[in-house]
Amino acid sequence: MSSTLFRTKRVEQSILDTEEPEHALKKSLSALDLTVFGVGVIIGTGIFVLTGQVAKNNAGPAVALAFVAAGVACGLAALCYAEFASTVPVAGSAYTFSYASLGELPAWIIGWDLVLEFALGTAVVAVGWSGYVRSLLDNWGWHLPAYLGGREAASGFGFDILAAALVLVLTAILVVGMKLSARITSVVVAIKVTVVLIVIIAGAFFVNGANYKPFVPKPQAVEAGGNLKAPLIQLMFGWAPSNFGVMGIFTAASVVFFAFIGFDIVATAAEETRNPQRDMPRGILGSLLICTVLYVAVSVVVTGMQKYTRLSVDAPLADAFKSIGHPWYAGVISFGAAVGLTTVCMILLLGQTRVFFAMSRDGLLPRFFSRVHPRFRTPHRPTILLGVVIAIVAGFTSLSELAELVNIGTLFAFVVVALSVIILRKTRPDLHRAFRTPWVPVIPVLSVCASLWLMLNLPAETWLRFAIWMVIGFVVYFLYGRSHSRLAQEQKSGAAEAAPPPNGTTR
Repeated sequence: MSSTLFRTKRVEQSILDTEEPEHALKKSLSALDLTVFGVGVIIGTGIFVLTGQVAKNNAGPAVALAFVAAGVACGLAALCYAEFASTVPVAGSAYTFSYASLGELPAWIIGWDLVLEFALGTAVVAVGWSGYVRSLLDNWGWHLPAYLGGREAASGFGFDILAAALVLVLTAILVVGMKLSARITSVVVAIKVTVVLIVIIAGAFFVNGANYKPFVPKPQAVEAGGNLKAPLIQLMFGWAPSNFGVMGIFTAASVVFFAFIGFDIVATAAEETRNPQRDMPRGILGSLLICTVLYVAVSVVVTGMQKYTRLSVDAPLADAFKSIGHPWYAGVISFGAAVGLTTVCMILLLGQTRVFFAMSRDGLLPRFFSRVHPRFRTPHRPTILLGVVIAIVAGFTSLSELAELVNIGTLFAFVVVALSVIILRKTRPDLHRAFRTPWVPVIPVLSVCASLWLMLNLPAETWLRFAIWMVIGFVVYFLYGRSHSRLAQEQKSGAAEAAPPPNGTTR
């Protein structure tokens, strides 16, 4: 049993699978494309929303330090991802990495986890995008009927037509090809980075030094709670982190960490990169560095423009400019947020389809989904299937409470990838590694510790939902994946050839 559950797929075989004509993706991406993808998915609601929330509730002006701490935690994971993505340039990201190091069952678990993470992430972002667009339309005097604004906007039946339409349009773009996706992403990323730079440059002229005092507010105890919405660490140990003070900075880091989620999706495009050994580390680490600098700069400017106690939680950047009498900038920021979320949604959908495609090519999901389009060389079947499903989910559901499943799923993937780096260094020291994670095993161990710490700060109910999804995954694996995987079929073929002929006959 253990020999089948933990059978590993050789790195060489994974790379050979990418050369099969019917299952080969088109290689068209450069380091610049990968960096743009990374920036495109990282800069989203986090920079436009979380800054005000954590500054007001957790860290004060020291929210900039929280972004630095979260960036360091993500950097540890990014170093591990960079080694794997350049060594195993195959679609699937953490799923493929764990298949080569931990075995089939752990690979299935992480793949199942990523499918949920990216699906919910895409739907949640699409619903958020719809909200921004409806707000802009309202400002222009155009009002959608309530029943087309989603469940929260209508009494009774409601379908978020904008969210569903966005997902379907992006699905079509992804089917046509990665290069078109990269070009559209480049244009959209340029717009939203410009908006972020406007916030930084224009806002710098309105900074009041008095707003930074105190830079680290005095700590305040958090009221204890015993329900499932409380952080898991509080229920386990009866301890809750404090707001403000030094511990408030780390509490804020556990919140703003999720504004960085997305750089790991760059690794899912490794198979479609022209020179993955060189370009994957540049794309992963470059996008994370750029976004960390922008996040820190924005937080410094916004907390200098307006006292942290007065910052808006829903739209801190736009409302900060309104508070100083410049509503035009607020409109530009809202427009940038709406435009920027389109790339977040598209790249999340891209990541999910590539993981699904890789699992199908390995036989853990039906092989029907592993054939690429004869002209566009994209995995059109899983892209269309998942796009339609996510469009329906986004149209009917707000998913506000399920959004945290995206966070725990990402952190779980970080833990698996860090452990996989250590294991593959031991089991396959002969592999050529164009990029090597420094200070192994120190960096991977620190990455595991940082990810686990942030996971413990998530609500207990998030852990419960995550456990339910994992149980469903185990059932699917044992009913289908375990017997249909390509490794299982190869083992059966080998056993049949080695078996003695029946009834004493000769072969």
